[in-house]
Amino acid sequence: MAITYREIAIQEMLRTVEEAMSQAINWWGDLPPPMKEAIEQFRTQLGAAIDSVEFVKKALDRRVPEPTEKATEQR
Repeated sequence: MAITYREIAIQEMLRTVEEAMSQAINWWGDLPPPMKEAIEQFRTQLGAAIDSVEFVKKALDRRVPEPTEKATEQR
């Protein structure tokens, strides 16, 4: 299965969050279950945020139709 840039971005952001949490509790082992649950929730929210931005980007990248002569005459 091919990996997407979206998946790479999510993995990198989650790695950063996991490292920050480990530093915050000064623990380099496996994170406690509540923190793992928070990371999974963040993964879901991050994916949704990326998808919404991608949707907006696609919408903004669409070409605006040329105005018709009738629409121009009404101005």
